[in-house]
Amino acid sequence: MNARLALLGSVTPGATESEVFRLALGHAVGELSALGGTVHLRGPMSALRLVSSAGLPPALTRSWEIVDQEGPLAPARALQQGRGVWVPLSPDAPREAAWPGTGSPEEVAWPGTGFAALPVFSGRRSIGALTVLAGERGEPTREHWDFLRDVVAWTEDRMAQAPPPSGPSQAEPGGERLRQALKEVQVGSWDWDIRNGDLSWDEAALALYGTRPTEFTGRIDNWMRIVHPDDLAPTLAAAQRAILDHSVYEAEYRVRRLDGTWGWTQARGRATYDERGEPLRMIGVGWESNEFRTARDALSRALRHMSDGFLAVDDEWRITFANLEAERFLGFSEEELFGRLLWDLPATRQVPGLKESCLQAGAEEKPAGFDVYIADCRRRLHVRLVPGPDGRTLYFQDVTEKRRLAQERQAAERAAAERAVRIAELTTELAKATTSRDVVDAVARRVLPPFAASGLMVQVAEGNRLHHVGAVGYPRDFVALLDSRPRASTGDPAWDTIATGLPLFMSSAHEYAARYPELADFPTRGEKKSWAFLPLTASGHTFGVCVVSFDRPRLLDDEERALLTTITALVAQSLERARLYDAEHTRSRELQRSLLPQALPDLPACTAAARYLPAGQGADVGGDWYDIIPLSGGQVALVVGDVMGHGLPEAATMGRLRTAVHTLADLELPPDEILGHLNDIVGGMGEASYATCLYALYDPTTRVCSIARAGHPPPALVRPDGTVHFPEPDADPPLGAAKPPFETVELEVPEGSLLVLYTDGLVESATREIDEGMAELARLLGAAHADGTAVDLERLCDRLTAGLLPADQQAADDAAFLVARLHALPADRMAAWSLPDDPKAASQARRHVREQLAAWDLDDLSPTTELLVSELVGNVVRHARGPVRLRLLHTTELICEVYDGSQTMPRIRHAADTDEGGRGLQLISALSSRWGARYTPTGKCIWTEQSLRGAAEPADVLFLNPADFDEDWEALL
Repeated sequence: MNARLALLGSVTPGATESEVFRLALGHAVGELSALGGTVHLRGPMSALRLVSSAGLPPALTRSWEIVDQEGPLAPARALQQGRGVWVPLSPDAPREAAWPGTGSPEEVAWPGTGFAALPVFSGRRSIGALTVLAGERGEPTREHWDFLRDVVAWTEDRMAQAPPPSGPSQAEPGGERLRQALKEVQVGSWDWDIRNGDLSWDEAALALYGTRPTEFTGRIDNWMRIVHPDDLAPTLAAAQRAILDHSVYEAEYRVRRLDGTWGWTQARGRATYDERGEPLRMIGVGWESNEFRTARDALSRALRHMSDGFLAVDDEWRITFANLEAERFLGFSEEELFGRLLWDLPATRQVPGLKESCLQAGAEEKPAGFDVYIADCRRRLHVRLVPGPDGRTLYFQDVTEKRRLAQERQAAERAAAERAVRIAELTTELAKATTSRDVVDAVARRVLPPFAASGLMVQVAEGNRLHHVGAVGYPRDFVALLDSRPRASTGDPAWDTIATGLPLFMSSAHEYAARYPELADFPTRGEKKSWAFLPLTASGHTFGVCVVSFDRPRLLDDEERALLTTITALVAQSLERARLYDAEHTRSRELQRSLLPQALPDLPACTAAARYLPAGQGADVGGDWYDIIPLSGGQVALVVGDVMGHGLPEAATMGRLRTAVHTLADLELPPDEILGHLNDIVGGMGEASYATCLYALYDPTTRVCSIARAGHPPPALVRPDGTVHFPEPDADPPLGAAKPPFETVELEVPEGSLLVLYTDGLVESATREIDEGMAELARLLGAAHADGTAVDLERLCDRLTAGLLPADQQAADDAAFLVARLHALPADRMAAWSLPDDPKAASQARRHVREQLAAWDLDDLSPTTELLVSELVGNVVRHARGPVRLRLLHTTELICEVYDGSQTMPRIRHAADTDEGGRGLQLISALSSRWGARYTPTGKCIWTEQSLRGAAEPADVLFLNPADFDEDWEALL
């Protein structure tokens, strides 16, 4: 079995269906020692059409060319059951019962013991059956059934790869051509009832399809019998497709004529449908598509007189045909050449390698071509050998001049290709170049080596001076000499090139000195001996010069000069773009840096250092920022944020947000409310605007730090023992996408702890996940604490920068970080008292102030502070409600705070000359360096700040002694 399957497996895909069926039946019948076999394919309605048979005479097959697929026969049973079936022929029963024919008396009884049939599938759909008539061995064994299944599987595979039927015509006529064709041939019409299989042909159709009127039964079976087996399946598939798609049915297939030959026909038709869309009938026409013409004589004449040599030889390489050119080359007439062995001719023996090449190509049985060279006459021939069914044909052509021209063309193409490659490489490099330095580096890498040049200098004109852009291969002192050198009145090759817009080539130092005697020492100082001064022109304006120089005398040819000029045009475009980028990038960096804090404030609550690190070269400015905002009561706000994206709009957005944060922080709002307002601001900028932010509020009096963040990485807290902690409040979405309220986390921070705020550019990159970056940040902070580096915050910033953003790695994103050491206010620098809610509260407040300032050795501030306290407490008693509380904080300034239970904020106003009140806040503003009010959970706090240096007091209040008015201070006000 394996040998037969191996033989079938060796059949090349693409065999016709009839060849596939013949091979399958031959091996199936042989393996089972059967009497014969058949292959049936599905047709329209319930008909199975016999398309191939083996070992069975026509007397047996004639009666079952068409089989009802719904009947009890073996092929039908295989289709019905979807598997192999065995239908025995009982010795006692009539043989035709197992496979009945027409039922006529002339029917021949079937020999053998039974039928083994298996269905044939295309995908999941059964399309036919393979049946074997068993001999004396009876029902197949299990091994035989397995073999039959393998044969059917091979058949299904090869049917899928079989070529479609190809008609004799190359193009199907359409439109007017089709109508003209139909006039010239006999056209038959047909009408097929799809529901019951009735078929009607007119007289022309009967003649076209080779059917006598007496043999026509009016059933679709008539048509199936006359279609070539190879064409039946694709033709039926085309009809089925047209019915399902409600499209035109078009097919070309072979039909059996009355004389037994096969002829090509074409058919076109269209189906009709009922109101439910069910197909009713298909009506169409058919015509013969054979082309009644022959081109043998015309072809022979064309071959005879063609300009190339043409020979035909048989399988033994004896000449059977030679045209005139072949006669000339071989030196004999066609009559003399006929029957002679090709290798016996003198002309062929003079061609080295001709016989060997022809024999090798002929043995491979496929077309081959090769060149041969005839040394005597210096001719080169191209020989093409094509195998055929009756021998081989040889074409030979004199290609001597053709090959010479081809070699010259190839050399020119290679040179052009090399130039194109160089230009393409340079173009690619220039496309990547962002800055002017990038452009110079790209030219140095891609232009200097191919020309064996040793120097490059690029300069641009600004006013009457040439400014240096970049140089390679020149001494530094010579470059410095030429940078910003004014225009010489006696001539200069660089300025002459810019003025004329034309390249200037000098092949030696002697030529340079002859042209520019005043600059005769330049070749020696620049260590160069030949030059190409090339203008940089973009948008019709020459703005600079590119100098390519050599360390030896060099006379460039026309092609090299043209290539350099072309390259310089590309360089000029890129350099102009890079200069615009440089200018814009510089402005963007300056704008961004102007929007960042110029210096960090020196506050009692914290000492800080910060870094802003722009993205690597080629990246636009970003929107990262940081800030420290001093607030009332010694509090401080630490802020870091990142506007998503890069460019001037993002930098401008960063400035707007930083200003908004300052404004909101001055309102003394809690962190979550500040982020809520920022979210509204960003949301109003448009759908594409998003930003992240972290806002931390530190109160040195309580050592509590309140943190809220919107889409931002958590801060790093380094405790005094060196442990690093990342407090992580719930991660709210970025500003512009979040929905308030924001989560706030409060931490009690030990004295001297470090709080590190940063943007994602510090810890995240294309090669490092943010979790890995945060772990590395924690490691660096812990190591810096251990070795003492963390004591100096500036050194700590440098260490973090070197560890997370090394200089040799180009960053793709901006990074900003802020390191703050937090300090608590000592308890002996704070004092607080509760006051009664009555007019006596002012005198008590003044007494507390005098005593506490004396304890702090701040007696000089006592008069002013008592006035401030009296005014603040008096306003509370008169306009607000209790409880009333007084607090003094001794920091770098003296802070006085008065708390009450009202949330009505004081407002300063101008009092008229006749008003008895309204001047209290003006008095507070005059006596304090800064004052304000903030909301508290139970009301508000009004606060003032005084400098400890004892600022001069207003002259109009210096005469007052608050101690003299302890009892009726309110009456005085």
